[in-house]
Amino acid sequence: MSHSNQQHWAMIAVALSGAIWGIFWIPLRATEAAGISAVWTIVLFYLLPLCVLFPGYFLRWRQLIEGGPKLHIACMFAGVSLALYAVAFLFTTVVNAMLLYYLTPIWSTLLARAALGEFITRDRWVTIALGLLGMQVVLGGGLSLPWPQNIGDWMGLAAGILWAVASVMIRRDNTIHAADYTLGYFLWGTLAALLLTQLPWAEGQHVPSWQLLSETMPVLAPIIILLVIPPSVAVLWGAKLLSPGLLGIIFMTEISVGAITAAIWAGEPFGTREILGITLITAAGLWEPVRDIVGRHTS
Repeated sequence: MSHSNQQHWAMIAVALSGAIWGIFWIPLRATEAAGISAVWTIVLFYLLPLCVLFPGYFLRWRQLIEGGPKLHIACMFAGVSLALYAVAFLFTTVVNAMLLYYLTPIWSTLLARAALGEFITRDRWVTIALGLLGMQVVLGGGLSLPWPQNIGDWMGLAAGILWAVASVMIRRDNTIHAADYTLGYFLWGTLAALLLTQLPWAEGQHVPSWQLLSETMPVLAPIIILLVIPPSVAVLWGAKLLSPGLLGIIFMTEISVGAITAAIWAGEPFGTREILGITLITAAGLWEPVRDIVGRHTS
């Protein structure tokens, strides 16, 4: 498969992964509703996939060691980023968390320019503008961005910056396999989630009892595993092939699917504003791939 075709498949995989994570809130709320405290819910969403992938650590232990700091620092940034993003929803509004996190394409594009020497094309600025505008419309943010006011806001902002750093580091090194990034991501993500349970603001978030886990996990565990592992593998594979800025833009499908599913199953509003925003986000994700295909056929 040519590099160009690999990139096109990576775009599709990342877009689908964002769409899958757009329904991430459903098992998250179901786990909380079952009686497991919010912060420990995040731990489970990392720990369960880690347990499923445990044989992989034995099969690829040599590669995980040989990857050294360049592998584990990137995985640490990625793991901490998405753990912070998930926890941010517990301490601020959904709107603020998403708006601040999805500034990622800007940070990623600028970092890729500085660290990788990537030229920022006019098409890239168009996709960023379409994506951010669509996000603002869907989330009702108007034309202004929220200045961080609380710990949840700062977590959302920090998560976006950390993911931008991680995606640039992954893109920069072509010698490390996506499987190793996946294993490292769940390892460091689990450690980050466990650390978050020990911070002062997590006081009162009790460790779930074995009885509670035995009652809820047989139903929730397969759902959590299916919603977390395949998208994570796809995104980390995509991060090796796609420009960090484009990666962040395509992943905005999470917002579109989240808005639609929340309207269907949570009774949240879905009208002209949401339709317009989703259209803009979709246009952002399609702009560069379509322009590339058209350009190749006309040249």
